[in-house]
Order: sequence, then structure tokens, then C-alpha cells
Amino acid sequence: MFDIGASELLVLVIVAIVVIGPKDLPMALRTAGRWVAKMRRVSNHFKAGIETMIREAEMEEMERKWKEQNERIMRETAAQEAAAAQGQTVAAAEDQNDPFPEPLPSDAPAAPADPVMIGPMPPEEKVSRPEAPQP
Repeated sequence: MFDIGASELLVLVIVAIVVIGPKDLPMALRTAGRWVAKMRRVSNHFKAGIETMIREAEMEEMERKWKEQNERIMRETAAQEAAAAQGQTVAAAEDQNDPFPEPLPSDAPAAPADPVMIGPMPPEEKVSRPEAPQP
């Protein structure tokens, strides 16, 4: 973090012993440790605040993009609906009211005589054929 080498650290320790004295050195180290811990807490709090501001700015930008995209989609949809309403012909309007818009193909099976059936369809029964006697 501070890029202090071993020789520099040794010089700091010797100066601290000479200036502070061996008797008060433990108390000075505790005080320095408390200050370092407090500086770290403040630094972490500051980092968290900055990261929160960045996230909020990103969210605002994303919301702005989503809003623009939503407005564009709504305009396109409205334009498509208007074009479809203008391009609709009388025949198309009649086709909407027609219950059978397309003719049935010629190979389609005929409708049953009684199309309304109540309940499930009965299972098909297999009829066994008697085998022909062998001579």
C-alpha cells in the first residue's frame, strides 16, 4: 500500500524507539492502530457512497433508455395499426364477419351427423375375426 521496504521500516522503528521511548511505544502503536482503523472505515464508507452514486447514475441512464425504447415501440405500433386500419378493404371487413373464412379442402372428412357429443369418446373395440379352418 505505502510501498515501504524492510530497510525503511527498520529506520522507522529505530526513530520511533528513540523519539517515543520504549515505555510509551505500545500505547503509541495502539493509538496509531485506532487511527488507521478509523481511516479505513471512513475510506470504505466513502467508497460505498461513490459506488452507490455510480449505480444510481447507471440506473437513471438505463431507465432513460428503456423509456425512449418504449416510446419508439409505441409509436411504431400506433403507426402499424393506423396503416392496417387505412389499408383495410371492404372485403377484408366482410371476411372478419364470415364464420368460415377459408373453404374446406376437398379431401377433408365430412362432418359427423351429430357433432355435439357429451362425455369422452368411447374406446374403439377390436373385433376378432374367426380364423378360417385349415384343411
